[in-house]
Formats: sequence, C-alpha cells, structure tokens
Amino acid sequence: MIRITELRLPLDHPPEALLEAAATRLKINKDAIFQLTVGRRNHDARKKSALAFVYTVDLEVADEATLLAAFVDDPKISLTPDTGYHFVATSPPPNAQRPVIIGFGPAGIFAALVLAQMGFRPIVLERGKAARERTKDTWGLWRKSILDTESNVQFGEGGAGTFSDGKLYSQVKDPRHLGRKVLNEFVKAGAPAEILYVARPHIGTFRLVSMVEHLRREIESLGGEIHFQSRVTGLQIENSQICGVTLASGEDIAASQVVLALGHSARDTFTMLHAAGVFMEAKPFAVGFRIEHPQTLIDQARLGPNAGNPLLGAADYKLIHHAANGRAVYSFCMCPGGQVVAATSEAHCVVTNGMSQYSRAERNANAGIVVNVSPQDFSGDTTHPLAGIAFQRQLENHAFVLGGSNYNAPVQRVGDFLSGRPSTQLGAVIPSYQPGVQLTDLSSALPEFAITAIREAIPAFEHQIKGFALADAILTGVETRTSSPLRITRDEEGQSLNIKGLYPAGEGAGYAGGILSAAIDGIKIAEAVARQAQNNAHREA
Repeated sequence: MIRITELRLPLDHPPEALLEAAATRLKINKDAIFQLTVGRRNHDARKKSALAFVYTVDLEVADEATLLAAFVDDPKISLTPDTGYHFVATSPPPNAQRPVIIGFGPAGIFAALVLAQMGFRPIVLERGKAARERTKDTWGLWRKSILDTESNVQFGEGGAGTFSDGKLYSQVKDPRHLGRKVLNEFVKAGAPAEILYVARPHIGTFRLVSMVEHLRREIESLGGEIHFQSRVTGLQIENSQICGVTLASGEDIAASQVVLALGHSARDTFTMLHAAGVFMEAKPFAVGFRIEHPQTLIDQARLGPNAGNPLLGAADYKLIHHAANGRAVYSFCMCPGGQVVAATSEAHCVVTNGMSQYSRAERNANAGIVVNVSPQDFSGDTTHPLAGIAFQRQLENHAFVLGGSNYNAPVQRVGDFLSGRPSTQLGAVIPSYQPGVQLTDLSSALPEFAITAIREAIPAFEHQIKGFALADAILTGVETRTSSPLRITRDEEGQSLNIKGLYPAGEGAGYAGGILSAAIDGIKIAEAVARQAQNNAHREA
C-alpha cells in the first residue's frame, strides 16, 4: 500500500473529497484506488479563521511499484509501513512455570494479554477490586468522603487510568508500532474505531470500565487468571533469583518470573521491595495544582470562530514556561469538558487528578499546572529511593488539613493566588472537585520555589491562551502523583538489576507516563518474559 501524508481538506468537506484529493495528489484516476484507509486525522489550528483537517491516508492502488518510483523524491508519499503486531513466541516451553503479574493497570493488562495470547497462561495479582465494585468504592469517597485504601482511583482493575480522560496518545518513540497493537485491542474491547486515526484519541471513564472488563475476559479465555483483593506483601528470593511471592492472606505462589506492574501509588509495596533489597532509585517528577476554566473560554482561545464546531469537539491545550528561578512549569493531563477528582489512596491525604467522559461535555476545562522537582528538593536523605514518597505525602497531608481535614480540597481563585491573598468567595467558575472544597490561601500548599514559578507562569500562559489568567479561574490543591517518584531500574533484558526473574514495568517502575505508554511497556515486558523463558529452556535442554 502507498501512504500519503499531509493531505489538507476543509473541515466541512464531503466524504468523497478525501478520495478525490488522494487521486489528485498521485496524479491518477480515483478509480485506480481500490481502498482508502485513514491512518491519522489532525486539525491545523494555526489559522483559526481557516481551520483544516490534515490527513495521513493509506491506499491500495494499481501498479504500486510504478507510482512509488514516480514519487521517490517526495517525502510525503511512501510505502505504508507494517504496523501489524508479530508475537515473539507462539507457545511457552514445556514445563515452564506460569508467570505472575502484580498489578492490573494498563501495563499489567497488556503484559497479561500478550502473554496469554502467546499461551503462557499468566497469573495476575491485583490488590484492588474488579472495575464495577471499584467504581462504587471510588464514588464512596467522591460522594460521602469515605475512603477505601485498597479500592479507589489508584487501586483496582484498570489502574489509575480508568478514572481519567482515557487519553490514548503518547510522545514515546514507538518504531515497532506497539501503540497500534494497543489501540486495536481497545477497539476489539469496545472502544470507538476513531481512536485508530484521530490525532489525540480519548475514550472517557465509563467506556474504559467496560473495556477493561472485556480485556479481562479475553485473558481468562486464553487460560490466564486474575485474582482481585490479592495484595503482595513479600518476595521469595534465593541466590538473587525470584522464586515466588507471598500474599497478605499468607498464601505463597511459586514463580520464577514476576512482572511488577504496580502503578505509581503502591507506596507500601515500594517499601516492601526496598526492604527486600530490590534495586531502585529516586527520580524527578512534578507537583502543582489543578486549574479550572470555563470550557467555552478555552474553545474560543484555541479555535476562534470554529469554537463549538462538533467536528472539533472541546479544545485542549499544552503549555510550558521556563521560570526565572530555573523551574519548568507545564500543563499536565489536560481534561477538556471534565472534572477534578479526588485521587488519594492514603488516609488523611488530599490528591487531585482530572477526568473526562467520552463526550467531554462538562462546563469546565481542567489541567494540572505543575512544577518539576528532583531528588535534590526532597528533605532528609535525598539519595534514599523512597525520599520522593515522603515528599509527596507531606504535601498531601498538608492539603488535607488546608481542605478542612475531611477530604475536601483546598481551592483558591487565580486572581487571589496571583495577588497573594486568601480567597473568601467563589466567582464565575464553580469548582468541580467532589466531595467538596474549602476556600483558602494555597501559598503554603507547595514549596516556595513552586509557588513562585506558578505565579510567574500563569500570566505568561495568558499570552498563549487569552483568558488563562482569568481572576475567577480556580486552583485546586494538590497534584502530586504526576508520575512515579522512583525507578525500579532494569537491565537490557527487562529484569531488575539485582534480582533475576523480576521485571519492573509501566508507570510505577518509572518507565511510562499514561495509559498508552504503560500499555506499550507492558507488551515489551511480556516479550522479555517470553524470550527469557525460551532461553532458560534452551540452557536446560
């Protein structure tokens, strides 16, 4: 097939215009095109008065070789790359132990799925509950201020991504097109087919719940097992080789290959791993606030006269500012038409995140406005692998107190924050955080360097998005779990540096950031497990 990139058409073009544009670009009759598939669709917003869709298309044509030769010097016309997934194994070695996967978020799901598809019959241990039960527990915090520390936004089937915007895009390099494997599996599980071609696909929370349930059933149909409410409390290690795991129930499970797909909030498990001697190190992450604006303001600033066009949907943004004190301030996990959610997994802590449904139809836009932090910013022994967790927890505990010590979140109007005065009343923007909010002064909610940097960044962002420094916009504290505060470092074969058979994976291990990148990493680790099982079998033969 032939691929054409950067085909531009008006937003309101008729369906047949794409085929005609492709034929014109190749200088052939459209009847010579047997099949057209949209590989990608984006919109160019540089000229708000003349927005256009920009397409990448793949074409099955007559005399493909001749056409490619005619356009050999045109960088926008080429052979369509092979984006199919190719398994590294078709069956496990005889008598191989079943691999164990700890965690059933995106990395754990796709590690389990790919291993199951290769015949390895993985055993998944998830500390939280199945998605439907987990949803009820999560709403218990949002509606009744009742926290279940084992079943919440962070823990349970689907991981933290289940209660998010369901964003399915990433900036990770993906030369093998593993992201396409992820998206194809999502479509099979019930996601809209458009995620295969829109530039910034998303699914939304409600659809994600049913999708992860479908993926679980697929894994089980292939011989895998998923055990909920099965928290791992210990590792069995002999001669620097993993031999099994111990559950909170006291049960031992033998395993010579264990995947750690923990997520970024499994703090007690990180502590257990450190005590067991697993090599890990503190790493940078970011902390900040959630900011909320009217979605109509963002639409107008980003799309101009095309604001509200149903073909474009709710507008998003991505911002970065390098502050005078050397800190980078940037938008994180922007959720158009969504809400700010309570995302703590520990008692007496307040943590925020953002979430949207597929429709993105809520009145507010929200995003994290966060500042980079590094191990040098942590108090005490800044070289300790768990120092970042202590840093996060201190901010979250303080936010709990600022919010009234009842899981309400502390909030402040942007105008008051910039002027350095407490907020005493809300303006035009109503906070979306549940269970509730407490008006306050957020100047003590983050380290001074972060407050200074954010106060500088918000007016700077006004130059990119008119209205961003709106006095009535709302800041909600705190956003602390942007990524894992540590890395469980692994070698070129995907294994822990000092424990053979232990495979750190995904966001919790410090190798991903978001649903798609975590799922891709889960696939890579599944392949590493399969290869190592085969290598071990060859050595024993």
